[in-house]
Amino acid sequence: LSGTFSLGMGDKFDPKVMKTLPAGGYALLPSGMNHFASTRTGAIVQIHGMGPFVINYVNPADDPSKTVGAK
Repeated sequence: LSGTFSLGMGDKFDPKVMKTLPAGGYALLPSGMNHFASTRTGAIVQIHGMGPFVINYVNPADDPSKTVGAK
């Protein structure tokens, strides 16, 4: 919806395989396919799909809800 958003497919973060989407861009991520994303300046994105929606971290240490002080 706004900003620039980059994403890639795979089990490990690899900036070399990421594709950058401008505001209004679109990507299809198949169910069960591990993927990763980043933004340099922040972005507002819309996620659409059949629920329930769950984020599963390949590396549990990357889950921000598990960090000290998380709510």
